[in-house]
This record gives sequence, structure tokens and C-alpha cells, in this order.
Amino acid sequence: MPTQTPSWKTEPGFEERVRASFARQPAMVLIGAQLLRVEPGEVEIVLPARPEITQQHGFVHAGIIGAALDSACGYAALTVMPAGTGVLTIEYKVNCLSPGVGERIRLVGRVRKAGRTIMLAEGDALAVAADGSEKLVATMTATEMTIRGREGVSD
Repeated sequence: MPTQTPSWKTEPGFEERVRASFARQPAMVLIGAQLLRVEPGEVEIVLPARPEITQQHGFVHAGIIGAALDSACGYAALTVMPAGTGVLTIEYKVNCLSPGVGERIRLVGRVRKAGRTIMLAEGDALAVAADGSEKLVATMTATEMTIRGREGVSD
């Protein structure tokens, strides 16, 4: 049975709110992650492969990939939240499928199920080679919690 892509309800300015929030995140700056695409229910981040984010074998460290996937899933969830609402991850699981080897890692987070308080998001990390070919290196399932009325936690 084919899967239908949901049409997520968003508020005007959701993309600008997501981009502004991402720009305030020092962790993503530290690892060199860049927000590429913001759509209703889906976000794409790119992470250039650099020696500073690799492990002892030269692969992009799984913890770094996990952190970037967490952001991709969280920001995908934020796209479908009202202005002034924050999103925090309350749980995630990463499956490492292959070493992170390539020129960059492309991370795509998407909302699978949006509720008023709890959302389920999924993410894929794809290693992109010099020739543009891609290999799935990790997947994530994340549970996101909507935060309202908490000082310091909003979009």
C-alpha cells in the first residue's frame, strides 16, 4: 500500500522562525552544520565532512551525526508548531548502518505524526560522495515535545 505524504498545517513565517532558531544554535555552528531546506514537516541540514568531526578511523563520528539528526528532526517538528512554541527532544534512537564517509553528510528530518503535545519524527543521514552518489549511513526515530509558556524555550 503506497504511503501518502501528509500536508502539514503551518503558520505564516514558519521558515523564518526555524532559520532564526537554527542560527542561534552554537552546537551546529561548532560542527559546521548548515540549514539548507525548510518545508512544512521536513528540514534538510548539510554537514561538511572535516577532520575535526571524525573518529579514529576517519569516519564522521556517529555522535556528531546523531546530534545533527536530532536537530533535523526537532526543526522538522518546529515547522508545524505555532509561533512562540518551542520543541524539545524527549527521546531518540539512532541506527548506524554504515560508516559516515563522503564529502558531506545530508540529514533529512521529517514529521511522521504531529500531535498537540507529542510528535514523532524520523530522520535519515546520507553520506554524499564527490560524484553526488549517496549512501544511507544512519536513521533516527525521535519523540519531540511541544513546549508552551516556558521562559527561554520558544521558536
